[in-house]
Amino acid sequence: MPDDIARWLNEHANPLSSLTPGVPVADLKPLGEAMRGARIVGLGESTHGTSEFFRLKHRIVEFLVREEGFTTLAMEASQSAAHALDAYVRHGTGSPERLVARLGFWTWRTREMVDLIEWLRAHNRDLPEEHRVRFVGTDPQLCADSVEAVTAFLRRTAPDQAGRMDTLDVLARARPGSLPDPDKALMRRAEEIARLVADHAGRSGPGDGADEALEHARILVRAADLVARPFEASAGEDAVYTARDRYMAEAVARLVDDDPGARIMVWAHNGHIAKGTYGEQVPALGSRLRERYGDAYYALALLFGKGSFLARRGNDLQRPPARHRIGTGLRSLEARLTHALPGDYYADLRGAGSPADAASWLHAPHAQRSFGANVQRFLYRLNTAPLVPAEDYDGIAFVARSTCSHLLPPAED
Repeated sequence: MPDDIARWLNEHANPLSSLTPGVPVADLKPLGEAMRGARIVGLGESTHGTSEFFRLKHRIVEFLVREEGFTTLAMEASQSAAHALDAYVRHGTGSPERLVARLGFWTWRTREMVDLIEWLRAHNRDLPEEHRVRFVGTDPQLCADSVEAVTAFLRRTAPDQAGRMDTLDVLARARPGSLPDPDKALMRRAEEIARLVADHAGRSGPGDGADEALEHARILVRAADLVARPFEASAGEDAVYTARDRYMAEAVARLVDDDPGARIMVWAHNGHIAKGTYGEQVPALGSRLRERYGDAYYALALLFGKGSFLARRGNDLQRPPARHRIGTGLRSLEARLTHALPGDYYADLRGAGSPADAASWLHAPHAQRSFGANVQRFLYRLNTAPLVPAEDYDGIAFVARSTCSHLLPPAED
């Protein structure tokens, strides 16, 4: 099979001339051709802490916006906090470092992410409002901004009701599955608040922030649902990870369905953008988008050969991220890709033809490396996930060497 991979890549892979944003994009033209019919492109990553993934995806975002007319960057980040970052991207409001730090995950608090956000702002600066690229979060957790926005709206429009928000303060910091509640009392309270906001929004005048307050109230409902769900995979559709990917897919679907001209870039882990399942058979965000939009969804996975990346050790959410190293190894698909073709490159898997015509390795089971925000303390090097390349992804971008992303200083957190 390694020889099969080498032959196929030598015929189909496209070398990447650079991972650096802002350089000429001639090498990305075939990628644009492969994605030409897509309205949604999933931009994956096998680690959240690889500098090269940030830089390559930044470069791809620039290309898709300028050359292919993509309109929105949707990230695996707090829906709540993303509203303020969108205001910076479109209107220059606020500090990009501070707003990036509020996105809810250490993974995005990096110099690389700030560079991307500043590029989006520079791109938008002289464009008319209707042509400016948007920034959207897809993850309904960590809702401090939504708690603040809804509380402020009720204090203006229904001051005698604003005290009801006290019970939802916990959603500012609660994580999915952290508050088990089979009766979903917190979610019912959030739904009551959302109905109250909707009622007062219907009676409010233009320009008073009613629409934004209502969107924040609906985010709180989704967040309250997530924090109460069980972690156990045996819970099926009720499990927290299943619900989280479903909510993220629905967030993307709203962007697509509300604007016939919208073209969306979805930035998330490879597990989320895949067209199948991940973990304990969780239906991925990408699988829901593929089911709904067919070939209008294109999933591009990012893999690496060897090097280092950032992740937290163990399950301690307070521990700072640490450097982890890994060699080429022998067990993973990445090891075979490394030995099959040197350098950085990408390959379109969708155009490989039917299983009868294509190389057998595209339709055979493999193991891919998969590292989240947290990794096992000692056994992370063995952390792989199953995949069938042509079934799980439409394309693969491969980076030969990974180095750690660059965290923002704590003072900017």
